[in-house]
Amino acid sequence: MRRNRYFIVLIFFWIVLSCEGTNSDSLRNPVQADFHSMKEEMVETQIRARGVKDEAVLKALLKVDRHRFVPEEIHHLAYADRPLPIGEGQTISQPYIVALMTELLELKKGERVLEVGTGSGYQAAILAELADHVYTIEIIEPLARSAEKVLKEMGYRNIDVKIGDGYVGWEEFAPFDAIIVTCAPPHIPQPLLDQLKEGGRLVIPVGDYYQELKKITKVKGQIKSQNIIPVVFVPMTGEHVKIKKKR
Repeated sequence: MRRNRYFIVLIFFWIVLSCEGTNSDSLRNPVQADFHSMKEEMVETQIRARGVKDEAVLKALLKVDRHRFVPEEIHHLAYADRPLPIGEGQTISQPYIVALMTELLELKKGERVLEVGTGSGYQAAILAELADHVYTIEIIEPLARSAEKVLKEMGYRNIDVKIGDGYVGWEEFAPFDAIIVTCAPPHIPQPLLDQLKEGGRLVIPVGDYYQELKKITKVKGQIKSQNIIPVVFVPMTGEHVKIKKKR
């Protein structure tokens, strides 16, 4: 009888421990599954449905975890159709805008891209899925440090982060196949045009109170400009912008 009771007790504890293990897994897995489902819904309803068709861009958006680039307390909003605060008075762009600007760049494997305005690092991660190397500049040091840390934790080795004034670009690694600007200067910075390779593409919001998203291409040394849509971005900051405004 004692032996039977002993085995009954062992079986009871084994069942309890097994159930606890299952419950802990079920608490973890649905969270991950929810993020995955939210990401899929974001791509289908916010991006593909609005006309973004580049499958490579859509694949990159499905791969990169957007919630890793926003504060933990708003993880549940990471895949919503809206910009979100990331600190220092800055925001992460609406997913559709990220997708649209990325598609406009027409990136190919082997290309090198410059990003002005690292922010949280999300756009840089998307670019890194499509291009050979990404050079990204952020003028606000805490954001640059935070983005660099997250990007390294996520395994990106083809992204270089620099703290500095994006208005002047990154001449050391120029020319670039493509340049993307995620803050709005009052005019197109000449250094960025100079650092754009022949046949290169520049996607940039331009303006003060009224901003227009523009796609710039360099063809035989000539600059061609195309207006895409009205947008609202945080303004570009830095000494060069201030000097230009004073003139």
